[in-house]
Amino acid sequence: MMSGRSAVQAACWFAIGVAAWASPVGGWAEVVSPTRDSEVVEVLPSGGAGAEERRLRRLWVNQPTDAVTAVSLARRYLSRAREQGDPRHAGQALAVLQHWPDARTAPDEVLLLQATLQQYLHEFDVSAGHLELLVARRPEHAQAWLTLATVRRVQGRYADSDAACRGLQAAGVRLESQACLAENQSLRGDFDAARNSLRQLLAAPRLPASTRSWLLTTLAEVEQRAGRPDIAESTFKQALAVESGGYTLLTYTDFLMDLQRDAEALALLTPQPRTDAVLLRLAIAGMRLKSPGAAADARQVRDTIAQANLRPDARGTHAREQAMFALEVEAMPAAALALARENVRRQREPLDLLVLARSARAAGDENAIREVDQLRREMGLRDRRLDALL
Repeated sequence: MMSGRSAVQAACWFAIGVAAWASPVGGWAEVVSPTRDSEVVEVLPSGGAGAEERRLRRLWVNQPTDAVTAVSLARRYLSRAREQGDPRHAGQALAVLQHWPDARTAPDEVLLLQATLQQYLHEFDVSAGHLELLVARRPEHAQAWLTLATVRRVQGRYADSDAACRGLQAAGVRLESQACLAENQSLRGDFDAARNSLRQLLAAPRLPASTRSWLLTTLAEVEQRAGRPDIAESTFKQALAVESGGYTLLTYTDFLMDLQRDAEALALLTPQPRTDAVLLRLAIAGMRLKSPGAAADARQVRDTIAQANLRPDARGTHAREQAMFALEVEAMPAAALALARENVRRQREPLDLLVLARSARAAGDENAIREVDQLRREMGLRDRRLDALL
């Protein structure tokens, strides 16, 4: 169980990449509730990690209401979901926590983990409700404030996100609070103030590598939205020099693909674990380049989407990725536009509006283009990439 500053720093990477690195394209998490101890739910990996997981599972089966054991086991499932991009593990985590259905009486760490799982599964309103309950009873809970700020930002609710950022500062976590507020400033178009704040934070001595990489990645995205691609690229490279993977790598490959530098993106993606997020981008870059493996990658994404859509709620959960695939690989702009519209009802990060605008342009739908413009004005979002499309 993490506490204090370490917990917040560990959360930063998931918070800024809620829908990117480990977010699944395909299946929806099914809650698996074993009815007996002998039921096989999953074949666990061998070795020390698997042995520890089996030990925790035995403890949980015998004492399912023990919060410490349940949280430890559920966190392992969530970590695997993030690493593999497989939402079934998030479903297993929810099943472990099912003995606390009432958020009002759930222990703090159970409630936080439930909210984090709901965030991972894009149930943002439910997640925010749980987090607001948690910070109301524990205003010093920095991790809850950070996750709440992220959820509200993903929803395009910047004022609510600001309030959570300030709650983070009141909880005594200054650096993350200032970075949180700076990111929101940049989303509103105050690029200079955001840039200055992040650079001041980066000037602090002895920053942990994960914190430095996070701040540099945030700054690179600020420069990207500000329409300064050269500076954005150099900043992305600085971040990757500190920590060379995860969300930063995926965001950098998106940046390269926006500039039609698909061969560079493909070279960076090819050696990465083939999570759904990576596979989607391999398919897009590969199809643009007509690379030998592109058709197989596209077929795998297509099959995953088809399986996911057997569940009625999966399309809404992963509509962004499905819209990207329909637009870039299937060359079906009308279908992409429908998916992108569905997606922005749930989440409104800059990429979500960009996918909607690109789909509207490709479909030649002027009404949809006006919808995007109206939506970004209502949100207060400023992004030079959107300016170029609208």
